[in-house]
Amino acid sequence: MRYIISGGGTGGHIYPALAIAKEIKNYDQDAEILYIGTKDSLEAELVPKEGIPFKAIRVKGLPRRINKNFFISLKELFIGLRQSQAIIDDFKPDMVIGTGGYVCGPIVYKAAKNNIPTLIHEQNAFPGITNKILSRYVDRVATTFEESAKYFKYPDRVVNTGNPIRGEILNRDKKASYKKLDIDPNKPLVLSFGGSGGQKSLNDAIIDILLNDSWSDDFQLIHVTGKRLYEGFMKSLEEKNITLKGNIRILPYLYDMPDALNIADLLISSSGAITLAEASAIGLPSILIPKSYTAENHQEYNARAFEKAGASVVILEKDLSGQLLMETIEDLLRDRGKLRRMSINSKKLGNINATKEILKLVRELMAK
Repeated sequence: MRYIISGGGTGGHIYPALAIAKEIKNYDQDAEILYIGTKDSLEAELVPKEGIPFKAIRVKGLPRRINKNFFISLKELFIGLRQSQAIIDDFKPDMVIGTGGYVCGPIVYKAAKNNIPTLIHEQNAFPGITNKILSRYVDRVATTFEESAKYFKYPDRVVNTGNPIRGEILNRDKKASYKKLDIDPNKPLVLSFGGSGGQKSLNDAIIDILLNDSWSDDFQLIHVTGKRLYEGFMKSLEEKNITLKGNIRILPYLYDMPDALNIADLLISSSGAITLAEASAIGLPSILIPKSYTAENHQEYNARAFEKAGASVVILEKDLSGQLLMETIEDLLRDRGKLRRMSINSKKLGNINATKEILKLVRELMAK
């Protein structure tokens, strides 16, 4: 069988797609999978490393306002639709799966119009515009949050599966992870990152903490700035004459994220869906800082769901400061009972069988 999978722009769309691809290959070793993304994107970097063939199409997200950029993006969309049809004609997929981001729009839409079985997955509590549009044409809509169903026109097509996570997140050897990342197992580890692209507000708060020398020697920190923000972050450290202690590590990107999640005692992050899915799968308590500029403010919807369950503390970007963040970190790490309760609540939200549930939907659609 041949499958086309598409999703991109951020890790929140890409990692679920890769998890689905791996689950399909585990079920059917002879399956042929082609990944569709855009050139010079995060998916163009990550997907080939997984040994999955990759093709790029031209497409841009449509601005919400009608202006010059709207018409430029509209032209790119029509080019992407033509390219998608050509790919379908050449590859002849038996199934097309989209995991969100504007890049999956053309290929999933064209597949549906060609009567090819189609499925999309929505990671967030409040669906993105691409998936809301595609939901009118596809056969099935898989969701992470049950409350997402009310936002789609055809609720009967919606199935709550949870969010696919990378298999390597689960059942890792902690001793091996400590050794691989050179982390002291006797001191709590705080893992901090603002999603796959980084988060300036979180970076600024970390700089503020380091500037005031308020990071305790009792805690270890791995902070991931995001590649595009790394140079500016390090320049700020230099300009402010900040010297990093041995228990603090600053990285542009962390390819060993499964190992870091495995041994972290506390997560600080934005509230992208894939981050929350992976954190809850292993019962990791968190301080969530939802990005205020995301579409339809979907990250705050995600964060509030975890806060309501007692798994996370939420700090909005408008309230974020180095002092508040450090106080929250110390409050949690010095109250092990509270941290354990948050861990238990986080684990209750996790769904480690999401990829299997989605594979079940795929098999059902293929059997029709």
